[in-house]
Amino acid sequence: MVKISLVEKGSPADKAGLLAGDSIISINGNPINDGLDYYFYTTDRRLIIEAERDGKPFTLKLSKGEYDALGAEFDSYLITKQKRCRNNCMFCFIDQNPKGMRESIYFKDDDERLSFLHGNYVTLTNLSDEDIARIIKMRISPVNVSVHTMNPELRCTMMGNRFAGKCLDYLTQLSEHGIAINAQLVLCPQINDGKELVYSMEQLYKLKSLQSVSAVPVGLTAHREGLPKLRLFTAEEAAAVIKTINEFTRLPLKEKGVRMFYASDEFYLTAGIPIPPEDEYDGYPQLENGVGMLRCHREEFMWALEGAAESHINPTAQKVFVATGYAAYGHICALAEALTAEFPQVDCRVFAVENRFFGNTVTVSGLVTGGDLIEELKGAGNCDKLIIPCNMLRSEGDLFLDGVSLKEAEARLGYPIEVAEKDGADLLYKLLNISEEDIV
Repeated sequence: MVKISLVEKGSPADKAGLLAGDSIISINGNPINDGLDYYFYTTDRRLIIEAERDGKPFTLKLSKGEYDALGAEFDSYLITKQKRCRNNCMFCFIDQNPKGMRESIYFKDDDERLSFLHGNYVTLTNLSDEDIARIIKMRISPVNVSVHTMNPELRCTMMGNRFAGKCLDYLTQLSEHGIAINAQLVLCPQINDGKELVYSMEQLYKLKSLQSVSAVPVGLTAHREGLPKLRLFTAEEAAAVIKTINEFTRLPLKEKGVRMFYASDEFYLTAGIPIPPEDEYDGYPQLENGVGMLRCHREEFMWALEGAAESHINPTAQKVFVATGYAAYGHICALAEALTAEFPQVDCRVFAVENRFFGNTVTVSGLVTGGDLIEELKGAGNCDKLIIPCNMLRSEGDLFLDGVSLKEAEARLGYPIEVAEKDGADLLYKLLNISEEDIV
């Protein structure tokens, strides 16, 4: 049962007499428990709706006519509360957050609906046989799964959940019914790498509907009191992971024409191995997991830089700061050098921000806080503007993870801050004070 918060005027729901505050029990005999149920079962043209108003049940029969949507709205798309993770993973990053942050920072979601809607990765441990049947019936695809290992016993240990191993059977069920699967392996040194990694790749490759698999290294902060002892990958171990994955990809390359298995950029940076060329990423299927992110960003930047040069852009002289994490520092410096070689009037200085908030083992720009940004740049002098990547801020917001606002950071530093989107071209446009329309 789901409660309506708004009925669109003139919609089929409005004409049928549904009101805000009514609860929908079922549609065409199908129980409605959340947004996926509601939107899936209202695709039919003719609907029999079992509803409730002030505790009294009633039935409506209606035809949507020329309308595509029924017209009832809810407080959120999920309608019901977001599902909380039931695991106690030895590598969970949320457990490593310092105390005193916003309550939402500590929420662990594990919701298969968000996998379909927003690309979130789920562990499957929150699901029942009925949930899997619903995914298959509704053709919810792809499903993004945090697998970590295909060894059932090891998965139970790593995830602190005695059911985590048996849930791997769901992968086979989903695959047999054609539900596309993307998988993620968070690797921990000497735990699920080496032979265990090879075994996981072998078992995953047996899934007929497998699309892609990413391997990412465990991330560790300075706040691991009371947590299992883990360490970061050494350069030699990171190189071994890359070698293991590359050797395995020969099989899918031969049989399917794509690699399917990919090591994240962090492994290449740790190993000191150059990021592969673009054609080795097969269209970037695991981009959001940091696979090929630096290569994609560079290609976009250089494409825009070439276009700006061919369009004879003549930017005004300016001094620009760019802030990033230590991981991407060399990458951004290389882009800045390419920029100034073409447009010497732009004085671009790149800063790597040390992560004091989470600890210096955390080097990605997406976890740089406002306080650390201010601390790093407070003695750097003046500039015309500072450019930061959008992943330093909350999604569609202006707050850093530590609650510092963009306006507060600008006031503390004394110059404007511009936010570059993930697209490498947008960084180029921000550096030159131009837009895509200026390039002909």
